[in-house]
Amino acid sequence: MGHTYVKIKVYSPDLSCFDEAELLVDTGSTYTWVDGGVLERLGVKVRKVWRFRAIDGRIIERRIGDALVECMEEQAPTVVVFAEKGDRKVLGVHALEGLRLEIDPSTGELRKSEASLAL
Repeated sequence: MGHTYVKIKVYSPDLSCFDEAELLVDTGSTYTWVDGGVLERLGVKVRKVWRFRAIDGRIIERRIGDALVECMEEQAPTVVVFAEKGDRKVLGVHALEGLRLEIDPSTGELRKSEASLAL
């Protein structure tokens, strides 16, 4: 099974404009990493600096903010990481769940999912 890429829209805080990005769907990443320059141009405000553990064990610090994202005709607010040069641009699990999207395990494609309720 190969990698799954998807096009998303990231909106400015006032929703007056957006930028499109092609991201790798990464169910191993909690958050969505978008080019920091794109987020700055859209006016996404930096909320805080968070520490992340890279796959190689290094601890890195990145700015985070909040943005509305759209994918497959679904929209959701999510945490976005201001990706720097060399960082992978990914659509993470937090956004996937908010968008009600999932990876189909048999095809590797992104699909709409149903919300679960434990009774």
